[in-house]
Amino acid sequence: MESNYSALPKNSFVELQLQDDNFGSRNPRSSPKDASLKLLPLHGDQNHLKQHNVDPEMDEDIDFDNLPLIFGGSNTGSGIYGAVFNLTTSIIGAGIMALPATMKVLGLVLGVVLIFLMGILSEFSVELLVRFTAQCKAASYGEVVQAACGRPARILSEICIIVNNAGVLVVYLIIIGDVMSGSLHHVGVFDQWLGNGVWDHRKLVILVVLVIFLAPLCALDKIDSLSLTSAASVALAVVFVLVAFLIAIIKLVEGTIEAPRMTPDFGSKQAILDLLVVIPIMSNAYVCHFNVQPIYNELEGRSIQKMNQVGRITTVLCVVIYASTAISGYLLFGKNTEADVLTNFDKDLGIRFSTALNYIVRIGYVFHLVLVFPVIHFSLRQTVDALVFEGSAPLSESRKRSLGLTAVLLLLIYLGSTVIPNIWTAFKFTGATTAVSLGFIFPSLIALRLGKQGHGLTHIEKLLSWFMLVLAMIVSIVGVVGNIYSLKSKSK
Repeated sequence: MESNYSALPKNSFVELQLQDDNFGSRNPRSSPKDASLKLLPLHGDQNHLKQHNVDPEMDEDIDFDNLPLIFGGSNTGSGIYGAVFNLTTSIIGAGIMALPATMKVLGLVLGVVLIFLMGILSEFSVELLVRFTAQCKAASYGEVVQAACGRPARILSEICIIVNNAGVLVVYLIIIGDVMSGSLHHVGVFDQWLGNGVWDHRKLVILVVLVIFLAPLCALDKIDSLSLTSAASVALAVVFVLVAFLIAIIKLVEGTIEAPRMTPDFGSKQAILDLLVVIPIMSNAYVCHFNVQPIYNELEGRSIQKMNQVGRITTVLCVVIYASTAISGYLLFGKNTEADVLTNFDKDLGIRFSTALNYIVRIGYVFHLVLVFPVIHFSLRQTVDALVFEGSAPLSESRKRSLGLTAVLLLLIYLGSTVIPNIWTAFKFTGATTAVSLGFIFPSLIALRLGKQGHGLTHIEKLLSWFMLVLAMIVSIVGVVGNIYSLKSKSK
């Protein structure tokens, strides 16, 4: 058979070389995108080389993106805004629903200050994480932790990711069930539409949503594949914030809102205990660090500066959304604000079109959680695979293992949603332990340990790293002690 292609001579060869010094991996399971093909002719057929536009007198660098016939097309990553949507979706999930309740405990002034402070510290920790991820050429959160603190610390960090993400996904299912089927004290959307029926069974509704909507999205192999769903989820979150803020402004103008408390209540033992418990929940709000490496890996033309730009845009967006939600939710419901503020939207709001607005808020946010779910699940599945199947082929190359892990994890998450009573219980413990560790403790340790190498830390960065580490340790200890004491108080 005739062919337009001729074989390379025996005395020629090809060599793959990395051209991006800012990123790579010591892990054989990961492969950099920004490699180039270098054709090094020795004494081969000169006509053959000229036929393929290769100068026989010089080394020729050929970009992979320009070799679609050989490698199956270009492999472009996500742009800045696709990365922003994925990172924002990693942050804005169920945590936003607990913020009005934290405002009820902290008061408006301290609550807003903490939202801004946590946002700034979280962005600083993300930038540290990106810098040292590139410096030690790590492909995952666990790898950069191992480079800084050793293998035991890596295993601990991966366990934290698993517990944190699994807990968050359980919370998502709890909220979906509460909103659609109702709870002990609140009426569900299905009851309001259809009356009593099989849809009252919360576990059944969650199972149907999990199988029909969530499982197909969770089966996707690349986080970049979720950019569009992440953009839609951010849009739905913005709709929720705008509607809630609009309702609050209308009621404020009409004078039907009670004056909010501006500072924390120190008048009772229970109020002080609530204050100790609620601060870790606030620290849980910005944790997205487990998805920083996957998003950075798939960022088109990736660089530290570009990823920092992604992080800053995300932080500004999240701070605005969080502050607006916390303030408007607390203004609307005051001392009656629930741990999950969505459940407050099952009754008349005292304004025109109240019923329609209630449905928009609740159903819109349920769809938001459905679209956020697979982004959090992605890093959960990757981490479980790295911990359990270390040394195996990449998960993207083993469809059977990927689907098997997805099925097992979804089953366990579903079982968890049937056992944990409410989102406040889940957030109290994950906020005081895994969330604080992933968002602040590990990034601080990474910076302080690896900062002695490479470019190092400035004096201000070193001080901020120590401040973040000490603050996170205090918040974690106080939060755990407060949670344990709170459980003992309720059991008496």
